[in-house]
Amino acid sequence: MNLALTPNILKPADLEPNWRWEGKLPALGHTSVDFERRVDHDRLRRYRLSRTREALKNSDCGTLLLFDVNNIRYVSGTKIGEWERDKLCRFALLTGDDAPYVWDFGSAAVHHKKYADWLLEDHCRAGVTGMRGTIPPSFGLMKKYAEEIAGLIEDAGMKGMPVGVDYAETAMFHALQEAGLNVVDGQQIMLGAREIKNWDEIQLLTQAASMVDGVYHMIWEELKPGVRENDIVALSNKMLYEMGSDDVEAINAIAGERCNPHPHNFTDRYFRPGDQAFFDILQSYQGYRTCYYRTFNVGRATPAQNDAYVKCREWLDASIQAIKPGVTTDQVAKLWPKATDLGFPDELSAFGLQFGHGLGLALHERPIISRAVSLDNPMEIQTGMVFALETYCPAADGYSAARIEEEVVVTDTGCEVISLFPAEDLPIANRY
Repeated sequence: MNLALTPNILKPADLEPNWRWEGKLPALGHTSVDFERRVDHDRLRRYRLSRTREALKNSDCGTLLLFDVNNIRYVSGTKIGEWERDKLCRFALLTGDDAPYVWDFGSAAVHHKKYADWLLEDHCRAGVTGMRGTIPPSFGLMKKYAEEIAGLIEDAGMKGMPVGVDYAETAMFHALQEAGLNVVDGQQIMLGAREIKNWDEIQLLTQAASMVDGVYHMIWEELKPGVRENDIVALSNKMLYEMGSDDVEAINAIAGERCNPHPHNFTDRYFRPGDQAFFDILQSYQGYRTCYYRTFNVGRATPAQNDAYVKCREWLDASIQAIKPGVTTDQVAKLWPKATDLGFPDELSAFGLQFGHGLGLALHERPIISRAVSLDNPMEIQTGMVFALETYCPAADGYSAARIEEEVVVTDTGCEVISLFPAEDLPIANRY
């Protein structure tokens, strides 16, 4: 075991984000080489664990118990197949000044001992609780692990202090309470830790965005009558996995009369001449996510479709220009139209149409920017945040609509856009 990487031996320097804001943000190659310093995974893991420890120390809790796979990865640097995302079958513990514990799915714990030398071997344990209730609480696994966790917390000197839990099965909450633990909300602590990205996280997010740049060029070439929405989804999935994506979470493909209202899905509808069509590509590279919309027209566009696109772009550009450290999210949200201006009865009915959300190991991190949330609950935008800004404008024809989204990195003086497929003007695919 490499003691320099043992996670309970951290240094103050590990909290440094190591930003380099001079010049344009690079989109480095995706492999490791000996002639360029690219993503430093050891530095990445130490930063993430240091951020979590700092957030924990600044809270009222003495312990974090994590079932959210994004939080488990952030703290421990471990990940198994994407199938586990909604199974609630893995968990991790960070208590006091102790190193992280990870209970993983059967043989995955043995794999960590062999390959994850930044973790303590005896902290990599096999374990499973309920798997969304398929293993009933009456079997006793939840009671067993709740008592084991309570013992580790006591050993770390954190007995009696609140235990922050991100989320868990209801029966697991009961088991933890029966083991004498005071369970409170731990997700807010973790979101606070994760909101500021270091240089390595920014590099991974930029690499992920560069992959989507290429997919949109492919879509621009392939978009024509005789092709269906699901064909574009299939081609995009194929291309992304060939490029090294570890999870294509979803692809929205929406065209023609389906554009308004936005259904957030895809179907087997064929593209037709003159359709307005928009897409969203949600995928991850080494865990770091994209959320990246583009709108096209098939062959030609009407004045109403062009007008919708111009308004959508203007709203988006206004919000991008406002982004800099110290600005608050309500100031950004006020730049967007009210829900009633777009024909919706209230802001919650239009939630997500004029929207900003943090990007990282999860699709939705801090900050959240929305007229429904931010006007009464603003938060300050800080250097090192990475988030997506997206706008939507229905066309005057009653069925077309434009949807554009840009990913931005907050620098020391403003922000830089990292989603680069051209969107200044409405792209026409296979123009007639």
